[in-house]
Amino acid sequence: MTCVTIEAPVIRQRSRNANSLNTVHQTVDSFVRCVDRDGGHRPRRRSGRRAGSRRAHAVPRPSARATAPDAASLVTVHAPTKGARTKLVDLGFDTTSRMRAGGGLDVVLHGKADAARLKTAGYTWTVRTANLAAQQRANAAKDRAYDKATVRSPLPSGRTAYRTYDEYVADMKLLAEKYPKLVRMFTLPNKTVDGREVHGIEITENVDAIDDGKPVFLMAGAHHAREWPSSEATLEYAFDLLDNRASRVGDARAREIVKKTRTIFVPIVNVDGFIVSRDAVPKGDFSAQDYEMRRKNCSISVQTPADMRSGTCGDNPAGRLRGTDLNRNYPGFWGGPGASANWRSDTYRGDGPGSEPETDNIRKLVSGRQVVTLISNHTYSNLVLRPPSIMDTGLTPDEPLYKAFGAEMADPMGYVNQRSFELYDTSGSTEDWSYWNTGGLGFTFEIGAEGFHPPFADGVVAEYVGAKPAPGASKGGIREAFYRASMSTMNAERHSTLTGKAKPGHTLQIRKRFVSATSPVIGTDGIVGAPRYYEDTLTSTLRPKKDGRFTWSVNPSTRPVVAGRYGRDAVAPPQKAITLTNPDGVPAEGKTEETTFTVEAPPKADNGRVTIEVGWAGATGDTAIDWDVEIIGPDGKPAGSAGTTNQPEKAVMLDPVPGKYTVRVTNYKGGATADWTGKVTFASPQPATYSGIKESWTLTCTNARGKIVAMHDVVVDRGQKKNLGNNVCGRKG
Repeated sequence: MTCVTIEAPVIRQRSRNANSLNTVHQTVDSFVRCVDRDGGHRPRRRSGRRAGSRRAHAVPRPSARATAPDAASLVTVHAPTKGARTKLVDLGFDTTSRMRAGGGLDVVLHGKADAARLKTAGYTWTVRTANLAAQQRANAAKDRAYDKATVRSPLPSGRTAYRTYDEYVADMKLLAEKYPKLVRMFTLPNKTVDGREVHGIEITENVDAIDDGKPVFLMAGAHHAREWPSSEATLEYAFDLLDNRASRVGDARAREIVKKTRTIFVPIVNVDGFIVSRDAVPKGDFSAQDYEMRRKNCSISVQTPADMRSGTCGDNPAGRLRGTDLNRNYPGFWGGPGASANWRSDTYRGDGPGSEPETDNIRKLVSGRQVVTLISNHTYSNLVLRPPSIMDTGLTPDEPLYKAFGAEMADPMGYVNQRSFELYDTSGSTEDWSYWNTGGLGFTFEIGAEGFHPPFADGVVAEYVGAKPAPGASKGGIREAFYRASMSTMNAERHSTLTGKAKPGHTLQIRKRFVSATSPVIGTDGIVGAPRYYEDTLTSTLRPKKDGRFTWSVNPSTRPVVAGRYGRDAVAPPQKAITLTNPDGVPAEGKTEETTFTVEAPPKADNGRVTIEVGWAGATGDTAIDWDVEIIGPDGKPAGSAGTTNQPEKAVMLDPVPGKYTVRVTNYKGGATADWTGKVTFASPQPATYSGIKESWTLTCTNARGKIVAMHDVVVDRGQKKNLGNNVCGRKG
């Protein structure tokens, strides 16, 4: 993903008052982190210290006078609705996931041309960091100071600086060599676009028996090249589990986790992009040639003009903009909102669903194992995101479980737990494909409050161990969230279990093959076309114990995408419509007035959807008159808004908390000639819609000669334990 925090903005289809563009609030604690390269120098190892580095950031320091006249900046775009935020993504802006109070979304502006384009799209913004290059130099200095002053950090590995790619590979090899019965290093099937191998490790007792039937927890980092902490957190958890398992005074959960689950780590999914980003000469201007800020992989789209195809991934005419956003390339709901069809965009979705070898690597890994828990690590925003990634998909049939599980992990990190679409719609993300098609519970972690790779001490050390300034200080941090994810992986109520007895020496396999549709595909011209179709084959094997008995942790046989959608039945009728009271007088342009209304609670009323509608005399599209609306909830926080050119404006709240709400109505333009009127309408909650469809796993039993001797259809639900009997291989069914 890209970046951070909550709530839903609305898009303006016209330019804002130029005066509002000049507000600048620069704060030291609000910046995009872009830095700390080692200029190719490899950190030297010191005795008693794992892969630490005294010289990891001994880069040539850019001159303070080298500031580009058209510097990149970090701004908070005023986008209080989800629609407004989604359009920012669709327009190809370099959005983060960082939401601010009042519904602002952090966006990186790549100079004056980007700012002009944002203004033309009808947005206003507040500058947070006027010159990201200067911020980069400051952060690089912090990293050098921390590395120089620290012999060993509180991290499980003791690291004091960001790893290079070679160091990731070396550390994975180190763990595999040190713990040969617990750690297995493996190579994913596809090489990258530039021909590199992608490595991972897995941890469990008797690790080479990959068909042991244990529940699987998969963690992946660096889908996006510049998000270095995502890889650090992933690999640190491997060190953590192994160290604590070996320690008599360590976390006792580690021994149980390593014994009863299989944890798979792929620290760097986007190897090519990461190497380019990590080895780049620091620039900090977020220009096309600022390779440190590369987000995408190294593919060349068929859309790429001929004059942009030459050169290497790290040195070419299109710069860092060439490539595909891997976390918009997964085939589940690919091609929809929240991803760009333009090859130059940082969120370019790729030429087709699942077109990239790196994406296909994760698909094959998930499809070949029973991954019951998946975490895709990203930066930044202090968020735990769960499906659905597109609101129109509908709530997952596992929404109550998903919400509870997300809260368990978000709490020790001090993060916000929310559905992904509540930030903005996103199509083609990792867990959206994984969950809807395999049933494994997948999440995105947006690590850290500020920056794609902030100072190591803050963005990695403090976040992982739960220390200041991280919001998880004294709560356990990312480390505790990962442990809770592992404990959930063991929880049989959160996946399915098959038991029984097969003939000794035989092999069991479950398999499912199906075709799914993407989203209706949005073209480069913005026209929505037909969906495309793609195929998945889910296959995993198990070798029973010597006596033939087995316990097999699997995902439900029925895919969530066909199972239905979560909802609830009303316990009371909805409220009757309310007419809003318009205070006396008309506020001046740019000024606001307020009125209130109350959402009743059961048993008096049960409101699943509330629509606040503000209109005025005149027709939609009349730019001479415009009122905007913002809703403030009983807790004083934004609950909804509408700021389009539509007449009337409509703000919608789903499942609102009962209480008193404040409606702020702003005279954006021309209100003196046409004052507003308003009403609030209420609707019942959306009931659950379950298809009643039951899909089955096809289970086969194969003898030592490779002959199938038995075949069964197995239907099993989440949380269900199904005993297949003592003669699984003795008959065909």
